[in-house]
Amino acid sequence: MPVTVRGTGHAGQDAATGWRRWRGTFTGVASTGKDSREQAYARGLYPRPKNEGRSRNMKANRRSDTKPEVALRKALHARGLRYRKDLRLDLPSGVRVRPDIVFTARKVAVFVDGCFWHVCPVHGREPTSNEWYWTPKLRRNVERDKAANEALAEAGWQVVRLWEHETLDDAITAVTTALSGHSERRP
Repeated sequence: MPVTVRGTGHAGQDAATGWRRWRGTFTGVASTGKDSREQAYARGLYPRPKNEGRSRNMKANRRSDTKPEVALRKALHARGLRYRKDLRLDLPSGVRVRPDIVFTARKVAVFVDGCFWHVCPVHGREPTSNEWYWTPKLRRNVERDKAANEALAEAGWQVVRLWEHETLDDAITAVTTALSGHSERRP
């Protein structure tokens, strides 16, 4: 009989097959991240990197704790403001949103958007290679941002969106203005 450890965060091993189970699902010992990437390249799900350096660069991109975000958090904390970072908000409309900085009591959600990933009107540019992959991906990011803004506003939250190229002083001003209830930041 297979042995599975469920919901404890521990791996169990199926005695019959020797395959490892993780939280109730087979993970297969032979499948590695590199194998799955090769399969995705072969199926055309995403493009093969031009070189290993580009691949390392893209893998190093972070979802949270980016330099502009950390600088803003440090400055806000130094001013005595307390917040939650990278908190998932499950909104009544069914939309899940994960702002970079969240002031829960005042219902203010702050996003620090990267110029490339969120198509900044000043610095954003169209990709010149693998357009078939990047253009729809970036468009979906912008659409997801708009949907998040609308869902947050509908739930009574105030949204502050900052570009990574904005100065720290401007970003602090935008956040403190929103916290005092008078924000006119871009949606």
